[in-house]
Amino acid sequence: MMVAVIGLGTFGSKTATRLFEKGAEVIAIDKKPELVEKIKDRVTHAAALDVTEERSLRGVNISDVDVAVVAIGDSSEQSIMAVTMLRKLGVGRVIARAISTLHEHILHEIGASEIIKVEEQMGEIIASKIVAPHVLQRYNFAAGYSIVEIKLGKKFEGKTLVESKIRQNYNLNIVALQKRVPYIAEDGKSAYKVEINDCPMPMDVIEADDIVVLVGSEKNFNKLFADISES
Repeated sequence: MMVAVIGLGTFGSKTATRLFEKGAEVIAIDKKPELVEKIKDRVTHAAALDVTEERSLRGVNISDVDVAVVAIGDSSEQSIMAVTMLRKLGVGRVIARAISTLHEHILHEIGASEIIKVEEQMGEIIASKIVAPHVLQRYNFAAGYSIVEIKLGKKFEGKTLVESKIRQNYNLNIVALQKRVPYIAEDGKSAYKVEINDCPMPMDVIEADDIVVLVGSEKNFNKLFADISES
C-alpha cells in the first residue's frame, strides 16, 4: 500500500511513521523543510513542497497513492485546498483532519472520503480513561459504537462466558480473550506467554489477568463500566 501524509505536525508525523513501521510505502509532505528533514529517515520518501501547486504534487507521483491523509491542523484553508487538489489529481481515498464543524462540513462537500476529528476523539479517550480506568484500549468504529479491550475485575473472575451473562445483561459481544499462559523457559525459569483466543466458546473461563475484547454500543458499555466500578 502507498500512502501520502500531508502535514507533518505531531499528528501527521506520528501517522506517517507508524504507517511506515506497519509496512506501507509512505510519502511524507510538508511545506516546512525542517519538518521534512526530521522525518526523512523514517518514511519511504519525504518532500518539502506546497500541496496547492499541482506541478509539485505531480512531481511526487501523488496520483499513484492508494490513500492520502491530509493532517494539516493549523490552516483550514490549506487543508481544503489540499483535499481539492488531491481529488483533482485522481486520488481515490482522501482522509482529512477537521479542526472545526464548518471545516468538517466543507471537507465533506469537496469530496473527502473520511473525516478525522483529532481533538474531539482525544477528548473522548481521556474522559474514558478517567471514568473507566479498567479500559486498556478503545476503538470507535462507528458513531456510538466501540471495540473495547478491558480487564473485567473480580465481578467476573472465574466465571464462564455463559455464567458472566455479559451478552444478556449488557448486550455486548465478547469477540476475543487474551490470556497470560505460564510456561518453563529454556533456562528453567517460570515465564508467561500471551495467547489470543479469537473464537471464545461459551464454557471458556474469564481469569483474573485476562484481557477481554468486547464490541457494542457506548450506552451498553457505560452500564458495564458502572457495574464494574461498584464491585
